[in-house]
Amino acid sequence: MNGWILTAAVTLGGGVGATVWGVATGPLRRRVVAQNLCTALASLLTLAALAYSWHYFDEPPRGHAGSFPALLLLFQGGMCGFAIAGDLFKAFVWFELMSVVAYALTGHRVEEARAVQGALTFAVVTSLGAYAMLMGIGLLYARTGELGMHRIGRGLDAHGRPHAVVLAAFVLVMTGLLVKAAAVPFHFWLPDAHAVAPTPVCMLLSGVMVELGAFGVWRVYGTVFSGPGGVPAPEFERVLVVLGALTAVIGAVMCWYQRHIERLLAYSTVAHTGLFLVGIGVLKPEADDGIALYVLGHAAVKAALFACTGILLDRYGSVDEHALYGRARELKGVAVLFVLGALGLAGLPPFGTALGKSVTEEAVGGPLTVLYVAASAVTAAAVLRVGARVFGGLGPRPEAGSGYGTTGSGERPETRHRLGRIPDPGHHDRGARRTARRSRHRRRGPRFREGGRALRERDRIRGGVHLRPLDPGRGPAGPGLDPAGRGPRPPRRPPPEAVRRTGPGAAATASAVRARRRLRGMGADRHHRARRPHPAGHARRLISCRR
Repeated sequence: MNGWILTAAVTLGGGVGATVWGVATGPLRRRVVAQNLCTALASLLTLAALAYSWHYFDEPPRGHAGSFPALLLLFQGGMCGFAIAGDLFKAFVWFELMSVVAYALTGHRVEEARAVQGALTFAVVTSLGAYAMLMGIGLLYARTGELGMHRIGRGLDAHGRPHAVVLAAFVLVMTGLLVKAAAVPFHFWLPDAHAVAPTPVCMLLSGVMVELGAFGVWRVYGTVFSGPGGVPAPEFERVLVVLGALTAVIGAVMCWYQRHIERLLAYSTVAHTGLFLVGIGVLKPEADDGIALYVLGHAAVKAALFACTGILLDRYGSVDEHALYGRARELKGVAVLFVLGALGLAGLPPFGTALGKSVTEEAVGGPLTVLYVAASAVTAAAVLRVGARVFGGLGPRPEAGSGYGTTGSGERPETRHRLGRIPDPGHHDRGARRTARRSRHRRRGPRFREGGRALRERDRIRGGVHLRPLDPGRGPAGPGLDPAGRGPRPPRRPPPEAVRRTGPGAAATASAVRARRRLRGMGADRHHRARRPHPAGHARRLISCRR
């Protein structure tokens, strides 16, 4: 399947779908429609991710047939379960099921150290958020004796003024949800996960999972903590707007300074998550409608951009903006879709992001409108910069060796070859490992040890002067190495006769030879040869055997 055709369908279809849903939300209850929207979004993007990863396993691995699609479908089940759950504890269980599957999908290529590191960062940070959320749910149950969201809200209202236990529960539950939403200061797991996760997984992480965290903040506050016994609206608005503005600014700035394309898109998601939180924090119905449209359009556009990035990774084995400078000029269709995705991030018509962004800006008003315009413009400009350099070769050619830490170069293509098994042991290294095992086995053998002793004895007798073997190109340790196996071969020396005449150890060598001849004349050398072979002769025999 052509990736750019799927990308076009997701981009344009997502924008039109967001507009249609926005028109249909008027007469219906917002919470019910929001649940249906999240469920439909998770199902649509999971279908797109499965279609994109069609060639991951052209031939299913033996014993693991269908494991990757099964994990994607389980991920979709967790997302849909969280979206429609009415019980707070059940929502937590569904969310953690989704998170555990996301850990496995992020570290799918476990033979790579970077994948394991990114998956561990993801798991540790989000697990801490899960513990916080679970403790908050326990405090709410201790306060009200209920787990249903509506019943907890009515129970808190029955107690009157908010209690310290309720405030602690609010902080813990919101912390867990904000960690999943990648809000500052819990945002750093998202770029690390995107840098190592397969492209279909990145489409779901930025397209659905992060948005579900923001949806959880909106739903839990509106259902549980918005009454008289919960958290006052002015305090919630102040905290969430400040946190959202900080997230949008940091995400936009970090997005601009990235050259790893996947990390750049991840920080773009962080910036837009901040905009979503600002819209939720103003507590206006119009802002809620605008954010719903904005989320749908952003999910479609971001999935399309990650699909284009996956095509670059498959064709060129890199997602480094500098390494790909001007190399993708022949991918005209992908270039057009990449530019369209950047315009969608900026909130320009006819994309669904334009309608949602304009409605939200009108609802928030004041200086927050400037924040929306600036954050979306910076992220879109960063994506346009990547498109201009990679697909058009515009701008000055980047300098090599800039010392940047996360470049994105040297990546392995994802869809060109199927994995031999899960996890893939790295079949291209089997020959090297086999050779290393044989070499270690030879080094343990008695012939190698006797040869090493003979060579050391020869060097001692000859006064430390190195004599080359019979074949100047090869030695016991291989071409270009010292015959004793102690490192690189020293520079070429004169023949042995010249060494004995003029070398620095000439006197010691001559005296050793004379002493040897005297011993041989007295008959002692016969006993010596019976105990140990002659060092030089044994070394020559060892050289001929190893050839």
